[in-house]
Amino acid sequence: MTGTRIRERRLMLGVRQAELARSVGISASYLNLIEHNRRRIGGKLLIDIGRALNVDAATLAEGADAAISSALRDAAAQHESARADLSRIEEFASRFPGWARLLADRQRRVTELERVVEMLSDRLTHDPFLSASLHEVLSTITAIRSTAGILAETEDLDPEWHSRFLRNLRDDSRRLAEGAQALVGYLDDSADVVGRQSLPQEELEDFLDARAYHVAELEEGRDDIDNLIAAADMLVTASGRDLARRYLARYARDAACLPMAPLVAAVARHGLDPAALAQDFGLDPTLVFRRLAALPAERGGADVGLVICDGSGTLTFRKPVAGFALPRFGAACPLWPLYQALSRPMAPIRTTVELSGRPARRFLAYAICQPVAGNGFDSPQVFESSMLILPEPGEDSAPAQPIGTACRICPRPACPARREASILADGFQVGMPAPG
Repeated sequence: MTGTRIRERRLMLGVRQAELARSVGISASYLNLIEHNRRRIGGKLLIDIGRALNVDAATLAEGADAAISSALRDAAAQHESARADLSRIEEFASRFPGWARLLADRQRRVTELERVVEMLSDRLTHDPFLSASLHEVLSTITAIRSTAGILAETEDLDPEWHSRFLRNLRDDSRRLAEGAQALVGYLDDSADVVGRQSLPQEELEDFLDARAYHVAELEEGRDDIDNLIAAADMLVTASGRDLARRYLARYARDAACLPMAPLVAAVARHGLDPAALAQDFGLDPTLVFRRLAALPAERGGADVGLVICDGSGTLTFRKPVAGFALPRFGAACPLWPLYQALSRPMAPIRTTVELSGRPARRFLAYAICQPVAGNGFDSPQVFESSMLILPEPGEDSAPAQPIGTACRICPRPACPARREASILADGFQVGMPAPG
């Protein structure tokens, strides 16, 4: 049942199957076979998967007892008073197995619920269909209320107008019922809120995720952009295809400036240090960021994330990295180096960040903001900020900048950049109105 435990842990953390497969250097189809217990797993691959999922390999291999100890460690890590007794977790689990199982189950449930709340909150904020449907329902209710008010308050209403208002009331009521039914059906049909497409950006993201963000045809000059877009089933809207066309055009220019073979050789010399690579090739750091994000694992790549935003702070591109939660396309945590770079154009930033969560995860982030248009005296400058995200080396003990995903789903209580109360953990009590 090792594969089943891997799948359960991955889903609990909200990690896509393709992300996990890419991070450990195997194909998504092979990981799918492992997760369905159709392939044996052990040795280095099991250790790598455990590290990617932030869990001991023994927990995945041995099952219940090890899983209970791991869940208890995760729970204790969130409470200062319990950290002193971390070394006695095994003793507690052996002496009080029932209580240990109960606490472990509660910890897993809390983690799952926080993930669900995070996804639903993100969706309520950015889902265009949901927003339009709610607006339609509210507009129809307002129309019904107005019509009903006229009928109730006007005693000498002309019979013809009275009939007309009744017809409007009937039509609006039918429209309200149909809209509410469609909205309920939409919500019922979308239990998997993570994988649901609702934005053109997500069409592009799914297209790139299926290719592990590496477009071999453009690297080798074997295909053109229109053929790639025409063959992509997930690019279903005109806006999605337009975004893909612009992204692939930029990808082709990047590949021409920095071909894959020289990049692989340079990574072997410098590692994934974008500053050293940019200096070696004499190229913009942001181009190096994008090329590292397109570097496949079998050619020296790693689990690398990339986020790009425009001058307003709106995310315009996301390449996820395991353990670093990214919001849907919109605003994120203002403490991200991505946004710090917006206030310091052309000044590179390198910092270790610690993402809030259960457990907290550390990453090494590189960020820089550069103009992408408007270099003339009479035209406004358009800036773009990029942030490369690398898993922090285990031996690095440098102080880390605490960050979150977005204020609404960040549990840090004393953040100086908080702009709204959190709906997680103690955040329900922060800044909420009194009952009644």
